[in-house]
Amino acid sequence: MNPGRCLGLIGGLGVGATVHYYQKLAQAHEELGRALNIVITHAQIARVREYLEANDRGGLAEYLIGLIRRMQAAGAEVAAIPAVTPHMCVRELIAASPLPVCNIFEPLVHELKARAIRRVAVFGTRFVIESGLFGFAGGVEIIQPRSEEVDFIHQTYMELAQRGKGTRKERDEMTALAHTFIERDRVDTIVLAGTDLVLLFNDTETTFPVLDCAALHIAAITNGLLS
Repeated sequence: MNPGRCLGLIGGLGVGATVHYYQKLAQAHEELGRALNIVITHAQIARVREYLEANDRGGLAEYLIGLIRRMQAAGAEVAAIPAVTPHMCVRELIAASPLPVCNIFEPLVHELKARAIRRVAVFGTRFVIESGLFGFAGGVEIIQPRSEEVDFIHQTYMELAQRGKGTRKERDEMTALAHTFIERDRVDTIVLAGTDLVLLFNDTETTFPVLDCAALHIAAITNGLLS
């Protein structure tokens, strides 16, 4: 099988998300009869969190660029981050990266436009929710949940990432909250803006309309590598 371009994947943010991307990318390549060509490096999640909490986009971009340079030296031709929250610095990252970077928000924005979606709620970390997808949603209105709802979503997500698995209780509670947003806030869909949410949901089993950033990102990465 002929490989496509070599992907550099910045892992560790968290480990479960990295494994999910690796598995799905390998599966997609196998189904297309192509060999996955990949280099993975490990980012320190504690260090990334420090940049996030300080709102230091430049520092975070510089740290990630160091990892991209290591992957470039190992043969990577394009880079991707299998996590939404570190995309806080994606503008700075794209501007200075030695490799093209697959922005997780580009396929999401394309899908929002294709489906004519106008109003959404976001499941993810506090950084992603309160930033409104870091300003990448274009003309789509993003509702801001109540403070206690943000706390609950953020805490649930962080526990998922650390534990590496979800519970039935967490799934039921997050599903109930999704229906609250749809009924109370009249949103068109829920954006799953956190890769570890795959531990609770996928877009074929939810009881509410959903767009999964990770699934859209993986498809875009695959198409880019093989085009």
